[in-house]
Amino acid sequence: MIFGYIRVSTIEQNLAGQRNLINTYAKQNNLKINEWIELEISSKKSIQKRRIDELIDRLSAHDVVIVSELSRLGRSIKETLGIIEAIVDKKLARLILIKQNLDLNPEDKNNMTNKILITIFSMLAELERDFISERTKEGMRALAAKGVKLGKPKGVVQTSMYDKDREKILELYAMGVPISKIVNHHLCYGRYLSLRSYIKRCFRNHVKFDNKKSQ
Repeated sequence: MIFGYIRVSTIEQNLAGQRNLINTYAKQNNLKINEWIELEISSKKSIQKRRIDELIDRLSAHDVVIVSELSRLGRSIKETLGIIEAIVDKKLARLILIKQNLDLNPEDKNNMTNKILITIFSMLAELERDFISERTKEGMRALAAKGVKLGKPKGVVQTSMYDKDREKILELYAMGVPISKIVNHHLCYGRYLSLRSYIKRCFRNHVKFDNKKSQ
């Protein structure tokens, strides 16, 4: 089976452009797309809702996945690398990334270029984790300096769906991350207004709520 995977994350992007690019590549390389998996406006959705898990589950050895470019797979280096490994290493399927001119074929054991690129992706994913860790620590120090105590007090019953991610939310907010981005890219659940109210409640009596950060 040959799958064409398409997704867009903003209104400005369109499915037709990616479909045309994949179709052109397939024709030039004597490949026939058997099935399309596509999703529109997906940046706010989880991996499952972006249907990438559906694609991976259906893959078998020797299948082919064609994607217009690397950024269509995931929203971070770490996530993208995990998806590549799932497709190529676990499912033993071939992954073609057109704009990067990458043909990751598990049957091609002698392709040193692919091995080098995967190593580079792994290093970048590790670097990305380090950057996130450092920003998180900076956020925690900033909150501590303002007198905000992180973590849920003992004996407190969870009253909000955001409670389980309270520390993460407050750290991101303290670093100046917009509330809309916290909802859409870091939590992948909830709504802008409800999270805004939650943060305001958490910071009450500790930090003056700054409406500018919520823009």
